[in-house]
Amino acid sequence: MRTRILAIVALTCGLSGVCLAQSSATPATTAAKATGGSSAPYNEGPVWTLTMIKTKTGLADEYIKQITGTVKPVYDEEKKQKVILDYKILNGEASDPHDFNILILVEYPNWAAFDNLRDKMDPVIAKVMGSEEQRRDLAVKRLDVREILGTKTMREITLK
Repeated sequence: MRTRILAIVALTCGLSGVCLAQSSATPATTAAKATGGSSAPYNEGPVWTLTMIKTKTGLADEYIKQITGTVKPVYDEEKKQKVILDYKILNGEASDPHDFNILILVEYPNWAAFDNLRDKMDPVIAKVMGSEEQRRDLAVKRLDVREILGTKTMREITLK
């Protein structure tokens, strides 16, 4: 009987130790909680969409003229309404025949900004770019000038 009681006490102490070890904070989590942040080596910032565009030879300026009258007013209005924080358009040389030469970056405050984004953007796009038929005509016209090679969405980070 005595052996059985000792075994139960030992088992209880062992299980308590395991539970305590699992719930104990590590130095990293203690520091993160003390500072109110993550233990990651960076701070999370805004979210950016990057669109990589390859214009046909000699037509980069034509494409930029097109988006100056359509895309720019949309981004400016979205910025005014605080749908986006900022946007940037980078123009450069492609590194090879399959590379992009224009990069469009759009800055959103966070991932949550993408929730119901279309509901926020559709009225702005309609106001600036016209009816769906007009927008479709513009999109078809742009096919003669450029190709979208891809889009990425990435979070900006600041190293600690």
